[in-house]
Amino acid sequence: MSAPTPSALVRMPFAELQGLLQTIFKQHGCSEAVAGVLAHNCASAQRDGAHSHGVFRIPGYVSTLASGWVDGRATPEVTDVAPGYIRVDARGGFAQPALAAARPMLVDKARSAGIAVLAIHNSHHFAALWPDVEPFADEGLVALSVVNSMTCVVPHGARKPLFGTNPIAFAAPCAGHDPIVFDMATSAMAHGDVQIAARSGQQLPEGMGVDAAGQPTTDPAAILDGGALLPFGGHKGSALSMMVELLAAALTGGHFSWEFDWSGHPGAKTPWTGQLIIVIDPSKAEGERFALRSRELVEQMQAVGLSRMPGERRYREREVAEREGVALSEQELQGLRELAG
Repeated sequence: MSAPTPSALVRMPFAELQGLLQTIFKQHGCSEAVAGVLAHNCASAQRDGAHSHGVFRIPGYVSTLASGWVDGRATPEVTDVAPGYIRVDARGGFAQPALAAARPMLVDKARSAGIAVLAIHNSHHFAALWPDVEPFADEGLVALSVVNSMTCVVPHGARKPLFGTNPIAFAAPCAGHDPIVFDMATSAMAHGDVQIAARSGQQLPEGMGVDAAGQPTTDPAAILDGGALLPFGGHKGSALSMMVELLAAALTGGHFSWEFDWSGHPGAKTPWTGQLIIVIDPSKAEGERFALRSRELVEQMQAVGLSRMPGERRYREREVAEREGVALSEQELQGLRELAG
C-alpha cells in the first residue's frame, strides 16, 4: 500500500538519493559513518518499494536526533564473547551501524563454527529488517533476525498493549534465483503502514487494531491516538511476538518494549530496544546443495500455484529502479531537499 501516485512521481538514481539522505543525516547530527549506513538503508527501502520504511521515515529520524534521544555519533563497542557469539553495545546509537561494525567478525565466526550469534543492545532500530539479513544470503549464508520495538500491540487475550510490532526477518540463498527473503511484523500490520494510511485518509481492513477504549476499529488514526494494533493470527502471532521480546531484549540485554521512557525527549520516534541476528553457514551440512535444495523448494511452490514468492515484489521494484531510478513523489523530494539545507 501507499506507493506515491503516478501523477506525482519523480525518479532519481539510487546513488543520488543515497547521497541526499546521507547529507540529511550529517546535517542533523550523525557522523559520516552512521550517516552512510542509515542513508543506504533508507534508500534501499525506497528503491525496493518498502515505502513505510523509506524516505517516509526521514522526518522521524530528524526529529529523534533533534530530541537528543539517540546518539547519531555513537561508536559501537564490539565484544568477542565466545567462538560463536558476539555482543555489541550500540552506545545509545542506531542498530545498523552496530551490525556493520560486527559484521566481518560475525561472518568469520559463522564460517568457522557453522553458526554464530550477534546480540545488539542499547540500540535504536527504526528501519525495515530485511536489509539486515539479505546481504548474508548474497554470500551463501542463512540469516535470521528479530528486533523488538515500542509498546503498541495488545497480546492475544489481553486488555492493554504490551508488545511491539516485533518483526522477524529471514534470508537464505537460492541457486539461480534471488535469495529467499521475508520480513514480517508479528502485529497484524506494520506500524509504519498504519501511519501512512492515517496520513492518506485510508481505512484499514478489519482485525488490524483497537481504539483507545479497546474496541475494534478500521480507523488508523484511532489506532495511533491511544489505540493499539493486534497480533496477526491471534494467539499464534502473540506467541511469536513474545519470543521476539525474549530473544531481542532478554537475551541481548536490551530493553523490553515497555522498559524505556522517552517522555523527556519530545519528538523521539525510535524504540530503544535490542536485536538478535543468527547466521548459519549451510555448507557445513550440505556443501553447496543447500542453495540447490532451496531452488527445488521454490520450484515446487510454484508448481502448486504460488504466483509470487516472499520478497519477489521488492526484487521487481529494484529492477525497475535500477533502470529508471528510484521512485518518490515530488512532495517527498522537496521535503528531503529542505531537510538537506
